[in-house]
Amino acid sequence: MRGWLAVCLAGVLFSGVSAAAEKPEAVVEVPEAYRNWLEDLKTEMIERGISEETVETVFAPNYYHPKPEVVEIDRKQAEFLLTSGAYLNRVLNQKKVAEGQRRYRELRPLFRDMEKKYGVPFEYIVAFWGMETYYGKTFGNFQVIEALTILSYDDRRPKFFRNELYQALKIVDEQEVDFTKMEGSWAGAMGHFQFMPSTFNAYAVDYNGDGKIDIWHSFEDAAGSAANYLSSIGWKPGIPWGMEVRLPWNFDYAQTGRHYKKKVKDWNKLGVRTVSAQKINLDEGLEVSIIVPEGKKGHAYLVTENFSKIMVWNRSENYALAVGMLADYIKSGKKWKPISEHGAVKVKTDDVMKIQNFLNRVGRFRLAEDGKLGSKTREAIKKVQGEALMPQDGYPDYQFLQKINSYNPEIGFAVPVQPRKAQKVDVQKKKQSLRTGKKKLN
Repeated sequence: MRGWLAVCLAGVLFSGVSAAAEKPEAVVEVPEAYRNWLEDLKTEMIERGISEETVETVFAPNYYHPKPEVVEIDRKQAEFLLTSGAYLNRVLNQKKVAEGQRRYRELRPLFRDMEKKYGVPFEYIVAFWGMETYYGKTFGNFQVIEALTILSYDDRRPKFFRNELYQALKIVDEQEVDFTKMEGSWAGAMGHFQFMPSTFNAYAVDYNGDGKIDIWHSFEDAAGSAANYLSSIGWKPGIPWGMEVRLPWNFDYAQTGRHYKKKVKDWNKLGVRTVSAQKINLDEGLEVSIIVPEGKKGHAYLVTENFSKIMVWNRSENYALAVGMLADYIKSGKKWKPISEHGAVKVKTDDVMKIQNFLNRVGRFRLAEDGKLGSKTREAIKKVQGEALMPQDGYPDYQFLQKINSYNPEIGFAVPVQPRKAQKVDVQKKKQSLRTGKKKLN
């Protein structure tokens, strides 16, 4: 099996070290603040169990990176958030679908035992592979420990990245990996499936049994590790991720969201149907949710518990939809069809930040004002939409923005009562009316 895979995957496996590792950096003067921080870091790593030899080898004298590109990437924000349809059409296309189908046909016969062991269908493994590294072609060209060290020094998320740095050093210690060949994304994600170091240490397995875990060069280890991870976080065998559905005209959008669940039979009673106008053909007792990533104007999807497991891997609903759809295409062999965009409103990052600030100011929410339309922000929007007597789809369109712009703390979203205008009296008409009245009396 290993020999066949080596031939099959020869064109996509990662090899070599980065140009940055091959070219010695010019010696620069290390600022005292950084030098003190690094000494503190090294001491902590040794106290947490990393060998002194590893720490001193990795952080050689004059270790310093004055141009932290990864920090710029970490802080970069798009002016407009991609709508769900635009995102799906960007990350999925016929070429990616066809490549996934080809890989699935070639490799699945060799991984049937893995499917039985972990209960995760192989089409999902291939879909994650395609989404993360385009089937092993784009691992990232950042040295993982270097990137994590820079992000640990930055003040945005130092605690998170400092722990991932510790986990990466632990891999060097325990797996005897050459740290200069640990390459990955700007944020430290590694290998075929872009495992963070902490995920590697918790879930990576030596699936091919050669005595070492190599998620960079061994697809067997990488795929087995991905399957073990999904199984460990609760993947439910025999259940799909979900499907696109049609909602009835009088649907109550307050019932949408991954945290709002109903049994399939209850959604069927409410008139929810497949895109071909059929009843939902799943176990009637299965509890599922309906999500509307673009609000009432966009597509609606019925999603299962396994959809939520995909979101443990990546917390984006759009990412989870892409994995699920790609897995469906891979297994079915069908040609890819672009997602139709129903005119969903494009929302600016600044608009979302403004909304988050408003929601926090009204006193009931504690949202990160990061401009990201995550599940907590959407749930908060739904509650406020209900107060404003709007459809509760959790999507911040411009009507919602107008509502919060005109919000009055004293009366909420109610329309203020306008003072009555004083009526102008026409003196001549009044005199004429009085004369007319007197004539009638006479």
